[in-house]
Amino acid sequence: MSLREERLQLFLGAASLAFDRFAKAPESRRSIGQFFAALEQPGIMRAGEGSRLPVCAQLDVALAADPSYDLSLARLIEAFKGIEPMLEWRRRTKYDHTAGDNFVDGHANAMIVGPGGLEERNDLWLGVTLLAPHVRYPDHEHAPEEVYLVLSEGEFQQGEGDWFSPGIGGSFYNIPGIKHAMRSVDTPLFAFWALLAERPH
Repeated sequence: MSLREERLQLFLGAASLAFDRFAKAPESRRSIGQFFAALEQPGIMRAGEGSRLPVCAQLDVALAADPSYDLSLARLIEAFKGIEPMLEWRRRTKYDHTAGDNFVDGHANAMIVGPGGLEERNDLWLGVTLLAPHVRYPDHEHAPEEVYLVLSEGEFQQGEGDWFSPGIGGSFYNIPGIKHAMRSVDTPLFAFWALLAERPH
């Protein structure tokens, strides 16, 4: 059995606790339970250094939100700071007219576990999105179900529904294939997402 790098294992433990605390909807709890159960078996670690995009200058502000009211969020942020230098931040290459004019330079995504992530695997995707202030992420959809854990202010949309603000510690579930989007407000948006790419039988 392979062993995980210590900082990644620390982060995944913190993520498991935080998602478990804030993912309240029954479908979220089922998905997250299956997700972190599958994570007990480590994948293959990617070697090499991480890389940043210019928008990552917003990270200090994004991670400065006061999570002191909840220890699990404080631990998650500190554990993320430990792995962030290893992450490869990337731009989304597929987008349409729903994206804001400042989208290209105003966003970055990093895969932590999953294709191209610190831990390479296809069954699970755990990643993070960063938006500079006043950036609209494009409508997008994907086959896997998804659970978000939001660590900033910001607004989200599912299908044709109204925009909503989960707030810091907010969590919600995206059914497979639903169109969804997000947009930042006056401060950077910072959110984790967990996708169960292959449902257990």
